[in-house]
Amino acid sequence: MWGERSESSYGESDKPSPDGPRPDFESMTAEQLVFLKPHVAEENTLLEDFPEYDFNDGTLMDLVEVKLNSSGSLALYDCQDMILEKDDIVIVETGRGLALGKVVVPTTRRKAKSDKLSRVIRKATSNDMRQRDRNIVKEEAAYGLCRESIGRFKLAMKLIRVDYLHGGNKAVFYFSADGRVDFRDLVRELAKRLHIRVEMRQIGVRDASRLLGGLGACGLRLCCNRHIREFAPVSIRMAKDQDLVLNPEKVSGLCGRLMCCLAYEDGVYREEAKTMPRVGRRVMTPKGEGRIRDRDVLKRVVRVQIATEPGLVEFQVSEVEPVSGGDKKEPREQDDAQKR
Repeated sequence: MWGERSESSYGESDKPSPDGPRPDFESMTAEQLVFLKPHVAEENTLLEDFPEYDFNDGTLMDLVEVKLNSSGSLALYDCQDMILEKDDIVIVETGRGLALGKVVVPTTRRKAKSDKLSRVIRKATSNDMRQRDRNIVKEEAAYGLCRESIGRFKLAMKLIRVDYLHGGNKAVFYFSADGRVDFRDLVRELAKRLHIRVEMRQIGVRDASRLLGGLGACGLRLCCNRHIREFAPVSIRMAKDQDLVLNPEKVSGLCGRLMCCLAYEDGVYREEAKTMPRVGRRVMTPKGEGRIRDRDVLKRVVRVQIATEPGLVEFQVSEVEPVSGGDKKEPREQDDAQKR
């Protein structure tokens, strides 16, 4: 029976006809299901028993997620017939050439919007690992030479990192600068002394932090260096919605920009805040009428100023009721609004 065949027995000549008997998917092992590769449209009909797959939206492929050792970026790659596990070292194709990377998500069957993804070429061999070690030594030497040349040419730029492509015939120099830099003389100098092709790439402060890595205020590795694929927009409004202290040192990361993690729970705070009375609203509490001066969205607590009580009194949201017309601004608030 086709469903019981081993992994190595699948070939082009062995593909079952869509008109033939349907395989028994329930009796297959997980490994056998992984090797059902419906890349061809005719084969997609064989997997109609799986409702979670929508064949009209994307191409079903065997994919892995790889973190490139050179740039630290995460990307999806077509692993073709290879079964790769987490932490496997692989050689992948990139727009600049071959690169070495580590598998962070093993082989999984999923839909891809495009079937033209870059491929995994092979698992890294002992020769590949030796080449990596040689490239590391070259990168250190090239980094020192480049910094020396930048000082000699008096260029207003900061060198971040040097990455050699896997073949060792090209190096990418990452740098940051406030504006445009004329580095043509620097490139000629590096190419002449290193005997390789040189590419200079200017990056922003966030990308610099991704390449360099480090520890955030939480004590963990930077999110951008660990798992973020693309930087999402982060605004100071997110910090306000989460009732954080608007101190630049408290809400900024190592890059000097607002911390990426502010966006993680922003949606939760926004949804929860919709079910709570706003700050400034008059409410009726067990201790009398008052006005909300502060609230804790996650604890679902409001702090109310009551004329007969000293300071702010804390209540659960379920303990307060809005007062009709309680959204009207106080005279002082109205005057301030008019001045603005």
